[in-house]
Amino acid sequence: MQKRSTYYKNVQIANDTMYYIYEYIDSDINIDELANSFKISKFHFHKIFKEVMGLNIYETIKSTRLQKASSLLLTNKYSTITEIAKMCGYSSQTSFIRTFKQRFNQTPKEWRNGGYKVYSNNILKNSDFTYYSNKDFNFIEPQIVKVKPRKTYYIRQRGYLKDEVTRVWQKMQAWVYTNAIEDYEEIAVYHDNPTITPHSECFYVAGVIPKEPKNLENTNLPHFYTPEALYATFETKGKLGDILKFIQWAYHVWLPNSGFETTTNPSYSIFKKNHFLEKDGEFEATYYLPIQYI
Repeated sequence: MQKRSTYYKNVQIANDTMYYIYEYIDSDINIDELANSFKISKFHFHKIFKEVMGLNIYETIKSTRLQKASSLLLTNKYSTITEIAKMCGYSSQTSFIRTFKQRFNQTPKEWRNGGYKVYSNNILKNSDFTYYSNKDFNFIEPQIVKVKPRKTYYIRQRGYLKDEVTRVWQKMQAWVYTNAIEDYEEIAVYHDNPTITPHSECFYVAGVIPKEPKNLENTNLPHFYTPEALYATFETKGKLGDILKFIQWAYHVWLPNSGFETTTNPSYSIFKKNHFLEKDGEFEATYYLPIQYI
C-alpha cells in the first residue's frame, strides 16, 4: 500500500504539472524537461500523472489545447484561426483543424460560425444540474479590474457532477476547520469551460484563499497563484445550475459583443454564498471573466 506521504507528493507533482500545462499551453511542452524538474524518470512521471489524474499526460495536453481553442474561437472574432491555433500551442494550422474536427465533429470555421451553440446546449441539456431561472443577463453591468496574484489552496476534481463536486467542497470546508482558518474566500476555477466541455471530462477546481497570514506549510493540499491579469467581473446569484447558464451567456453573448477578447487564463467565481454547501442550494458570487484589450 502506498504511504500517505508518497501519495501527497504524487498529488502535488500531478497538480503542478496541470498548472504548468495551463500556464504554457501556447508552447511546445517538453515532457522530458518536466520529469527532470521533479527529479524523477520519464516513466515514473507518466505513471504518477495517470494514477492521480486518470489520464495520459499527452491526452491531457491535447485536450487542454482543444478546450482553450474552442473558447477562443467563439469569443475572439478579430483573431484568425491560425492565430488562435498558435495561442494554444499548434505550430500547424492543418494539424489543428484535423485534431479539432476529430474532437468536435466540425471544423474550427463551422464551430465559429455557430456550431458551438448546438454543442453547448446539448452539454447543458445532458447535465445533472437543474436550472431554475431563465434570467435576462443583459442588464448586468460588469466592472473591469486588474487582479493581483492570490495564493489558493485547492482540490482538483475531474468531472463536473453535482454529488462529486459537493463532496469536494465538503472536504475543502473540513480543511478550513482543521486549520482554524476564519477569514477566507471560496473560489471555483473553470480551467475547462463547463458550457462547452462534457461534464464527465471537465476539470473543476474548488479552492480557498486565506485572507489572514497563517503558517500552512505543513498542509497536504497543493496551491497555486491566481493569474495577475485583466478581468471583467459580474455580480450574479441563483440556484444550482443557474451559474452554467450565466457562463454560457458571458462567453456566447457578452464577450463577442463587448469589444474585448478572452485569453487562455481560466474564468473563476468567488462565492459569497456557495450553492454546493448551502441547504437551499443558492449561490451569490462574483464571476471573473478573463479579457484583453484589442
